[in-house]
Amino acid sequence: MNTQDAIAALDPKHGVFIDGRALGTDSTFDVYDPATQEVIAEVSDGSAAEATDAVTAAHSAFRDWAATPARIRAEMLRRAFDLMIADTDRLAALICIENGKPQADARAEVAYAAEFFRWFSEEAVRTDGAYGDSPGGGTRTIVTHRPVGVAALVTPWNFPAAMATRKIAPALAAGCTVVLKPAAETPLTALAIAKLLAAAGVPDGVVNVVPTTDANCVVSTWLSDDRVRKISFTGSTGIGRMLLKQAADRVLNASMELGGNAPFVVTADADIAAAVEGAMIAKFRGGGQACTAANRFYVHASVADEFAARFGGATETLRVGPASDPTSQVGPLVSARAAEGVRALIAQATAEGAEIAHQASAPADGWYVAPTLLTGVRPDAAILRQEVLARSLQLWSGTTKMSCSTGLTTRSTVLPRTSTPAAYKKPCASASRSTRAWLGSTAASCPILRPPSAGRSKAGSGAKAAGMGCVSSRRRSTSAWTSNDQAGIVDGPRVP
Repeated sequence: MNTQDAIAALDPKHGVFIDGRALGTDSTFDVYDPATQEVIAEVSDGSAAEATDAVTAAHSAFRDWAATPARIRAEMLRRAFDLMIADTDRLAALICIENGKPQADARAEVAYAAEFFRWFSEEAVRTDGAYGDSPGGGTRTIVTHRPVGVAALVTPWNFPAAMATRKIAPALAAGCTVVLKPAAETPLTALAIAKLLAAAGVPDGVVNVVPTTDANCVVSTWLSDDRVRKISFTGSTGIGRMLLKQAADRVLNASMELGGNAPFVVTADADIAAAVEGAMIAKFRGGGQACTAANRFYVHASVADEFAARFGGATETLRVGPASDPTSQVGPLVSARAAEGVRALIAQATAEGAEIAHQASAPADGWYVAPTLLTGVRPDAAILRQEVLARSLQLWSGTTKMSCSTGLTTRSTVLPRTSTPAAYKKPCASASRSTRAWLGSTAASCPILRPPSAGRSKAGSGAKAAGMGCVSSRRRSTSAWTSNDQAGIVDGPRVP
């Protein structure tokens, strides 16, 4: 099946997926191939009416899904994993054409996304709790976990498969039902995953998808609906702040994975070859369009020239092109707006004195921005202070720990560091003093399933992956002691 046939099979004009049915709407919106700027699909454009219908379906399905034995939910998630792996070619092709990722990155995302189904198929049967005697005596307490209810999920365009499965899998494992709003740039992958879950046996109404160009309308409808008990959002800090304000009106359970501005630190004693190797992965995985991508480079002055020469040389050799070319290593940006924004930041930085030290070649057509290494960037430059989901590299050098720290503390959310293995203790000590750090060794760090992903400060709040705590709630039962020490439950747990 070629890509156009795969898109046609999704029937995107009936792309609102509610209660197991593919529905059309009064209007549609266009989805583009970033490499060619051509329209590849017309997708039904959901409104407040579809948003409400999706919640109704999810709420109606919730009681039965929550009561479904965990083993059965786990088997469905495992089947979803198997189906997703078997369908890698089609899913990767959809990611390539609507997101612009090179084939290798798209296939890697499918494998990563599928792992959330496998991981949570195993976690679904591992619900824990607590039991103990009350300190004052006379009673015992039993604490169990129950699904919170209908979960509203809002996903970004940069990982259209992985961000969807990362939210859907724990929700389904815990017994929640979901309503999902994918990014308008990349709705096709989300629709494919919803239909794949149906094929895996997930009942109608458990997973519902509402593509839309009016995200504010759809998400606000969900946040104001008392039947929605959870919001999980991945996106910009500005939008996250707005959603948290709305969620506060109902004291709604919220998880936010928001923007980052990740520094990459090269110390004086770093292995420069290893640092360059790690930096290429940390910066260019997904074309730099990731919230965990290294965004600005702080290099000790004693090794700055060597690092810039090696890193810049490697950057210049990158093959930039469409996903249709299997040799492409970096694709286009996701939209015209994204490309124009990055070009404007580069132009502003050079106008303020920065120099383009190294630059790759990029096609003239499509939403491409050539990988660019800037040196001499001012510490207060906008390109250093903003999250740039692109392939511009800002290198700043300093001679002391204080000068480096001054730059890092402006807004540090993800902290990949490079160092030699023997000197690994030093970056670990620095990271341990930060409340907003991830730490990578010479091999660039990459998100893995086991640790929870949690935002800090303006990078968000709540945790994703690892366990199901973000989509379940504790229920306490109180037991009264009888004369023969047998418990009679007074206020037992109830299925929601």
